[in-house]
Amino acid sequence: MPDDTAFDPLTEPLLSGDRRALARAITLVESTRPEDRARAAALLQSVADPGRRTLRIGLSGTPGVGKSTFIEAFGTMLTGAGHRLAVLAVDPSSTRSGGSILGDKTRMDRLARDPNAFIRPSPSQTELGGVARRTREAIALVEAAGHDIVLVETVGVGQSETLVSRMTDLFVLLLAPAGGDELQGVKRGIMEAADIVLVNKADGDLATQARRTCADYAGALRLMRKRPGDAPDFPCAMTVSAVTGMGIDAAWNAMQALARHRRESGLWDRTRADQNRHWFEEAVRQGLMARLTADPALAARMDDLGARVARAELPATAAAMVLLDDLASGP
Repeated sequence: MPDDTAFDPLTEPLLSGDRRALARAITLVESTRPEDRARAAALLQSVADPGRRTLRIGLSGTPGVGKSTFIEAFGTMLTGAGHRLAVLAVDPSSTRSGGSILGDKTRMDRLARDPNAFIRPSPSQTELGGVARRTREAIALVEAAGHDIVLVETVGVGQSETLVSRMTDLFVLLLAPAGGDELQGVKRGIMEAADIVLVNKADGDLATQARRTCADYAGALRLMRKRPGDAPDFPCAMTVSAVTGMGIDAAWNAMQALARHRRESGLWDRTRADQNRHWFEEAVRQGLMARLTADPALAARMDDLGARVARAELPATAAAMVLLDDLASGP
């Protein structure tokens, strides 16, 4: 870590675990203003520490499956065991106004009042997979603030939802008891990304159906290709009840066992390295687009080429090559 950590007023309080400083830092990295982006990059560099071993867990599930109820029960168990938990809950944004309800704190009232938990709802800003553009940077900030477990809750379930696996160590898919047709509705991509499938609401009249659904998913997971070098018993399917707490301890034990195996086998470090490289390349792509739109001449050229593509006067690939050549040649 750099020696000079006081150049930004947020650095020292953030590293000391100040919740207000953490909230302000996340607001900073979510900003799209050029001056804020430069400050955010410097802040992230000042608090970076490659030696941190925070466990990052991705969580997704179909709407109405009980993600918030599960997170509150699971998170309360973790904080009760002495962990410091950060929940980064991505809410869907309107494609028209860009607005978002951001209601996760109201749905997790007990966890929101827990001093060892930090919940940050963020708008998805129409990003692919429901993962906010700066979620990766927010993870780095909550880790710097001393949270040893980070839970990233994403929007819905779909092929694009697999993006969350590029920023977490484990990926958990939460599903509800249903008939066999439900299995057909879950995309193969999300199933291939899942390390643990949890069938929620396994209580009362739904308990038998939950066990049947769990068996269906366990059979489907056995057909999935395993990650080379991964633990032999994963991916797996389990039943839980966020209301009664049934199965949540067992689910946490499974997560710990998988994380432990990946650390000991070296897969953890290799995956983290691949993720870091991916997000570097993603930042380059986003930076190129920002530069194209910020330069008046290039933005006008892009609009002109876009109009020609829309009129079918020029293929999209050819127009992109022309624009990239203009960018490479410079002023």
